[in-house]
Amino acid sequence: MANAGTAMSSSSTSTTAPLVVEHAAEHDIAAISALNNLFAPDGLTLPRSEGFVTAHLQDYQVVRDTDATVLGCVALDEYSPSLVELVSLAVAPSAQGRGIGRRLIVAAEDLARQRGFPEIFAVSLADQLFLSAGFRESNIDVFPEKIARYAKISRSELSIGRKFCFARQLRAG
Repeated sequence: MANAGTAMSSSSTSTTAPLVVEHAAEHDIAAISALNNLFAPDGLTLPRSEGFVTAHLQDYQVVRDTDATVLGCVALDEYSPSLVELVSLAVAPSAQGRGIGRRLIVAAEDLARQRGFPEIFAVSLADQLFLSAGFRESNIDVFPEKIARYAKISRSELSIGRKFCFARQLRAG
């Protein structure tokens, strides 16, 4: 997960805009892909093509400014009926410090809970953000599905920087 930005001007970001998280729409696809991919070269997010975002649009949520500019995004990536990952968390630099990342995490948790997942996990460098959102530090080895997916994408994904794994129970049992 990364705090990311796009080539949008800071004038499109209003500090008085309400921070409402909504399901992404078709007109958000290019902006979601661009926002997510800004930090992919540094290994902070995995690359997401517009085709990928289109195919998973029902899993994406966004925060938009009053002029509909996407300020932040997050998605769920389902591994099995009992396991889901919070992915593609990105907030435009011009919108950071407004609580958007935190709201997107809560929205992703709520969506995962609505879909019946008992647990959610995330791999991120933003350790304090996830810990302050109620996640606990975990170990990637607990999620062999994630390790298998990393192996398909790039063996180096687990070794870029110091990524942390976080998990949160969503329901008892």
